[in-house]
Amino acid sequence: MPDSPRSSTAPGDLSDSRRRRTAAAGESATASRAVIVVPESVDMVSLLGQRDELLRVVEDALGADVHVRGNEITVAGSPADVELAATVFGELVTLAERGDVLSRESVLRSVGMVKSGAERPAEVLTLNILSNRGRTIRPKTANQKRYVDAIDTNTIVFGIGPAGTGKTYLAMAKAVQALQTKQVNRIILTRPAVEAGERLGFLPGTLYDKIDPYLRPLYDALHDMIDPDSIPRLMQSGTIEVAPLAYMRGRTLNDAFIILDEAQNTTPEQMKMFLTRLGFGSRMVVTGDVTQVDLPGRQVSGLRVVEDILEGVPDVHFALLSSSDVVRHQLVSDIVDAYARYDADQADRAPVDQAPPPRARRRS
Repeated sequence: MPDSPRSSTAPGDLSDSRRRRTAAAGESATASRAVIVVPESVDMVSLLGQRDELLRVVEDALGADVHVRGNEITVAGSPADVELAATVFGELVTLAERGDVLSRESVLRSVGMVKSGAERPAEVLTLNILSNRGRTIRPKTANQKRYVDAIDTNTIVFGIGPAGTGKTYLAMAKAVQALQTKQVNRIILTRPAVEAGERLGFLPGTLYDKIDPYLRPLYDALHDMIDPDSIPRLMQSGTIEVAPLAYMRGRTLNDAFIILDEAQNTTPEQMKMFLTRLGFGSRMVVTGDVTQVDLPGRQVSGLRVVEDILEGVPDVHFALLSSSDVVRHQLVSDIVDAYARYDADQADRAPVDQAPPPRARRRS
């Protein structure tokens, strides 16, 4: 039975030009066609969006032409485009069937995952780590899922990537999950207070008052994941500890989930000091962005050299995130890419004796 457009009152009518493209594709000897039947349990509005907003996102991202009639989605175009589009819609149907609320961002991420042939969107976007006050924390990209899986299977994990890739937030969620499931007895969160430097003494208040601004992002993440009223009690009992990196020296940390944030601002000596705090029954996650080093002078970042140092050491994993894993505003991803291009251009122009120090070799 030939397909025909939905009635003019339906929110997803295709334009005349799109219908002509679909007809032309159907007449082409190389064209292909596939029909996806959406189960009756899936609301078409939740799948396609209000006024077919999500349908247009898929159409703009893929080469195939899409036509909807009732609960049938027909895609036409080249065999490769049709196969890709059919896979994307199949994944979106699975997500909607499981009760996930689809958004423009989740649809674009699903398209990206299918195009790259990486993890299935239905597996990545439904991996719940933690739920609190009606909010569920889960990975949103294939690399984020690999990062989370690595935390489950390795004692020490390095999460390296630009701002907004969720490396600290997901590590915090795994730490809270480990505490709630009694895999560990406490959470220890630490950051280097490098930005303070010699200016620390000029800040008002006690030492804790001076250091607090540098630890504030960790407190903010905690408040998203744990009942705020219980945080003071947990901190007073030592179940959760937030402290500057310098306070880790001389300690052995047993039965703990330990997170070192902003690790690009550690020296190689500080990194060694931190990693050797590992005790029995503990695991560590080290996060940082090697493109935003705030160490004074020409000091080498401990995060830049640690992969070369630990290469081949078992139970240590390096998870690499990129601009495609940014889950903030789309502009953040564009800004990260723009700075990367600028840095590469500047490095090419720099004289040999002024070239920046080599970065740690990265694993795929």
